[in-house]
Amino acid sequence: MNKFLFASADFLSRPPGFYVMIVAMVVCTVLVPFGLTNAVTYALSVAAIIITGVVLIQGYRDTAAIHAKLDEIIVAFNDARNDVVGLEHADPEEIKAKLGKLEEEAAGTSIRRAGTEAG
Repeated sequence: MNKFLFASADFLSRPPGFYVMIVAMVVCTVLVPFGLTNAVTYALSVAAIIITGVVLIQGYRDTAAIHAKLDEIIVAFNDARNDVVGLEHADPEEIKAKLGKLEEEAAGTSIRRAGTEAG
């Protein structure tokens, strides 16, 4: 099922899929004067749900790719700590705690750098 969803999202997020959606909307608009308002409303509602799903799936794929790239950068640096790799899978509270700790460390590093540059 996932392969079907990803393939559908991939098709619909590209120009041919967009053209299919435009043609479907034009067909629905043409059918309104023939008393098919309920069918048109249903079809457009389904199209809206599908488009929402496409956006969510594409967002998931983009986010996963960005995390993979960032994880690769973290692993590539020998001085980097690997405890942040995979943090996107943690609980929101754990992420917030780790972010707070990293921000404190960053603030401490910038203060130390400013002190050494001034001296």
